[in-house]
Amino acid sequence: MQQAATAARMGEVPIGAVIVQGNRIVGRGFNRRETWRDPTAHAEMIAIRDAAETLGGWRLPNCTLYVTLEPCAMCAGAIVQARIDRVVFGVYDPKTGCAGSLYNLLQDPRMNHQVEITTGVLAEECSSLISCFFQELREKRRDGRVADCARLESE
Repeated sequence: MQQAATAARMGEVPIGAVIVQGNRIVGRGFNRRETWRDPTAHAEMIAIRDAAETLGGWRLPNCTLYVTLEPCAMCAGAIVQARIDRVVFGVYDPKTGCAGSLYNLLQDPRMNHQVEITTGVLAEECSSLISCFFQELREKRRDGRVADCARLESE
């Protein structure tokens, strides 16, 4: 949630990710697509790169990725390639989600690695942060009013 709130403050869609191995955070990321002008700069991709650098290799064994929104196809593919053991996410993404919504790349038996999935963790908070961000964006575009998302960012 803290990573997502950082993204929101930067004007990015508030998606945040953290990778944990044991009881240690080894990777962090938040959306930076707008800031970096990079379509691959999703929270999960940045966290995976950070964890690979921290651990010194592309395989991320015994790791859990926590993310506010269900991973897309690109991120799900990277999660499988990195051999991450488990993904925990807050809310499903019915438009692009590939951990159960549209597809389930993470658990496809045809892939060389399957990932344990846990859903609904902090779902209400994750959903509220994303909804409020887009509400605020629409209001700014419409008439200059701003929604009060500050309380959500501090939670």
